Amino acid sequence: MALHLLTPPRLHHYSSSPTPSPLPRRRAIPSASYSLAHPLHLRRRLTTSRPVPALRTRRAMSSAIRSSLIDPDGGALVDLVGAPDRRAALRAEAEALPRVRLAPVDVEWAHVLAEGWASPLRGFMREHEYLQCLHFNSLRLPSGAVVNMSLPIVLAIGDADKEGIGAAPDVALAGPDGELLAILRSVEIYPHNKEERIARTWGTTAPGLPYVDEAITPAGNWLIGGDLEVLQPIKYNDGLDHYRLSPQQLRDEFDKRGADAVFAFQLRNPVHNGHALLMNDTRRRLLEMGFKNPILLLHPLGGFTKADDVPLPVRMEQHSKVLEDGVLDPETTIVSIFPSPMHYAGPTEVQWHAKARINAGANFYIVGRDPAGMGHPTEKRDLYNPDHGKKVLSMAPGLEKLNILPFKVAAYDMVAKKMAFFEPSRSQDFLFISGTKMRTFAKTGENPPDGFMCPGGWKVLVDYYNSLQTEEAAAAAAAPATV
Repeated sequence: MALHLLTPPRLHHYSSSPTPSPLPRRRAIPSASYSLAHPLHLRRRLTTSRPVPALRTRRAMSSAIRSSLIDPDGGALVDLVGAPDRRAALRAEAEALPRVRLAPVDVEWAHVLAEGWASPLRGFMREHEYLQCLHFNSLRLPSGAVVNMSLPIVLAIGDADKEGIGAAPDVALAGPDGELLAILRSVEIYPHNKEERIARTWGTTAPGLPYVDEAITPAGNWLIGGDLEVLQPIKYNDGLDHYRLSPQQLRDEFDKRGADAVFAFQLRNPVHNGHALLMNDTRRRLLEMGFKNPILLLHPLGGFTKADDVPLPVRMEQHSKVLEDGVLDPETTIVSIFPSPMHYAGPTEVQWHAKARINAGANFYIVGRDPAGMGHPTEKRDLYNPDHGKKVLSMAPGLEKLNILPFKVAAYDMVAKKMAFFEPSRSQDFLFISGTKMRTFAKTGENPPDGFMCPGGWKVLVDYYNSLQTEEAAAAAAAPATV
């Protein structure tokens, strides 16, 4: 297969004329009215027991505006979950195959693939897909079309697994507990050059990259790709599965609500009032553009995160408290957990975050300062230029149909005693409360300024950090004394 590197598209200019129909090309909306956004709620509790409609391609546009205005990559959502009437046969087939046991992060990627977040990818990458992803951040389809794919979705195996598979064309995949999860068909095994993968994904091989330490360094020296068929929907049984809506379920919900625009925001942090200010302002701007019913997709990342990030269950509880205070309108907000693991790979990773939301039906994506970034693991600086994420999104091959909404910064206005848009002309009146500073407040029991976060949401964080301190004290007391 010939591989082709496309010339990135130009940044498309904003037109002030209102339009209630989808914008066919990516546009960068002026940043003067945008900022970071984060909260969460569902108008009603959605459960995963609801049957998912059969896969279908988008109908031709009728007079009724539909939220499914943006086609999934490849034209149709991929669904890799075996049909209910085939599951017994699939399980029996899997029992007879060579078996590979997955790590927890691998299960998260299997979940991502099975529900179509990575459409049109149909399984863990074979080598030709991996190389295109690693070097071009995109995949060329048989039709000649190009779709964005900036993160390798691969499965590593060791020498013993490779030997056990031998020449078998198909392999069974089991979870960390040994339970059969899926079959990988027509497999291809190829070398796992870890250094090259790390260097091209993160732009550095410095020690201390969280995802590398978790999922790459301890992994095997081979990658195995193939077509994935999952035996049944992947569940975590953690009390949060009802929030894990698939791309198809999200599209169905957007349609039920009569959305004519869907704006998505990626989050992995607790929500403060500045985030809510920014999301509400985004909706106001979309209404000014002529849309009648913009719907917010609040999409917290639910896969692997680094050790000092607030855990998913705590974040979800905190988000719920924020919404109970009416900070966001539940009639125009949908919350769902995005099952992807977090790489902290900056401009490379933010393309994946945006591409996955296309498949979920979002035609607008909010991006801000240093998306998917982190501090350098060995130096006192940001790992990435904080402005590069939004610039890369405006040029990335395969994301032309997504409209990018950059934002300006929100900070605590000490005069108005609330979160507000930062005004450089009176910078002395604003206080920037970083995530690190917020966590320090919560750990020490110090309250943030009034108006920074709703009291119920703040209490969730304080209780969480208090519980950590209690556990650490108990562990220290139980540790044997050293002589």
